[in-house]
Amino acid sequence: MAACSNQPLAGRLRCWAACSLLLLTAFTPSESCGDDPLPSWNDGPAKQAILDFVAKVTNEGGPDFVLPADRIATFDNDGTLWVEQPMYTQIVFAFDRIKAAAPDHPEWKTTEPFAAALVNDYKAVFAEGEKSGVKLLMIGHAGMTPDAFEQIVVDWLATAKHPRFDRPYTQLVYQPMVEMLEFLRANEFKTFIVSGGGIDFMRPWTEKAYGIPRDQVVGSCIEVKFELIDGQPTLMRLPAANFVDDGPGKPVGIQRFIGQRPILAFGNSDGDFEMLQWTTAGDGPRLGLIVHHTDAVREYAYDRDSMVGQLKRGLDAAKQEGWVLVSMKDDWKKIFSFEED
Repeated sequence: MAACSNQPLAGRLRCWAACSLLLLTAFTPSESCGDDPLPSWNDGPAKQAILDFVAKVTNEGGPDFVLPADRIATFDNDGTLWVEQPMYTQIVFAFDRIKAAAPDHPEWKTTEPFAAALVNDYKAVFAEGEKSGVKLLMIGHAGMTPDAFEQIVVDWLATAKHPRFDRPYTQLVYQPMVEMLEFLRANEFKTFIVSGGGIDFMRPWTEKAYGIPRDQVVGSCIEVKFELIDGQPTLMRLPAANFVDDGPGKPVGIQRFIGQRPILAFGNSDGDFEMLQWTTAGDGPRLGLIVHHTDAVREYAYDRDSMVGQLKRGLDAAKQEGWVLVSMKDDWKKIFSFEED
């Protein structure tokens, strides 16, 4: 985790989002309309690239046919499948946990980094480097069982609302991406989340939101210890990182938890750069895609200079690498399911 303090602020936030490991309103995946498997996508090069890729890898007898067992597709979560602005959801969750514990710690009002966290001063907290981040992000999330932590996540997601949209975070999943996941699975792809976010933060809700079961979620994780408590076998969460699934950690996580190189990868930020590289460098047909946040009216517009979800390397390399840039503004008819048609 020392690497976090050596990065610019955007990189530190992404790194802490991974290292924190604290990182329901449920959505049922929608049915496609008519003969169009991607009805929330505008016709254009991005949509056509997806349709063409799926057609060729499923064309049995064709030169690019891929066996169903090898049709692995990986998706980042924050900013790729659901909203990540103005702050990563699990960081908001972690700060809310600090606020919940604050009545028992009046000294936090004048003690940093707690004082900054209590007023949502993200820049001040993360400007202090890794020690401040660890202190905040581990409080209240170690020393408990995985089941207890999962219940905390479920309870929080049932009531927490996004500051701009005033809706539960699990309603802020991207409708075009839900359709794409359904389309891939209908064509015998196996879809995985590969996220810098905490695996235990995501597992309770990803199947209802995206149709991705908990055993197909790859994420950052903390140390867990087996012990006997009052004679009962128990797992306890420890305040130490086990694995950070971000940046160069993503290909490692894919190999460790999936065991196969994907043939399709979809991300949105420089934290996904190595996953896209690893995926598209393999033999045979490959597809790499990047959600480019270009719609300030319906969602947010950001890339190179963003504190959250920075996209700089990927934007520069996309053309050379053959990665498809998906513009929210131009390529998506709707972003969220609750938008009027």
